[in-house]
Amino acid sequence: MKTESFLHLVKRRTSCRSYEPRPVPREHLERMLETARLAPSACNQQPWRFAVVEAAATRTRLIDEAFLTGIPMRWAENAGAIVALGMERSVITHKIANKISGVDYPLLDLGIAGEHLVLQAEELGLGTCWIGWIKPKKVREIVGWPRSIEPVGLITVGWPAGARPTRERRALDEIVTWL
Repeated sequence: MKTESFLHLVKRRTSCRSYEPRPVPREHLERMLETARLAPSACNQQPWRFAVVEAAATRTRLIDEAFLTGIPMRWAENAGAIVALGMERSVITHKIANKISGVDYPLLDLGIAGEHLVLQAEELGLGTCWIGWIKPKKVREIVGWPRSIEPVGLITVGWPAGARPTRERRALDEIVTWL
């Protein structure tokens, strides 16, 4: 049954913080980006922008200059790629609608697209880790985005080295209210 296989995929996916130092095939990265591209978005604005950093020197520069201090993340150096997620806001859907509803639609959209990307990576046998502990202006500078694109996170991608730890999840009765 498809639902069970998807649930198994989601249960298996964890944040990977230990990678084998080898590249990720371009076809795998393209497939991941294609699944992200197909994500739904508010008013179909598709605000996501991606920069795929494969070059070791640029990955190291991101780690050295664009990660906030305080939490050492040297493990990211062995990832085969780092995907920068950026958002390009539209005036109507992302600025005016936000003022009316109080909902930051492009952040929701980027979360959906990013999760499509990491789940596709998992299906391909790759590990990923979302990183929000970043300096957006530095990310923008390093990946060469214009000011109109706001960096919101990075996702490391690579071949997992060893078993990934699992964390306990809250039970449904702790997080769901049925009305």
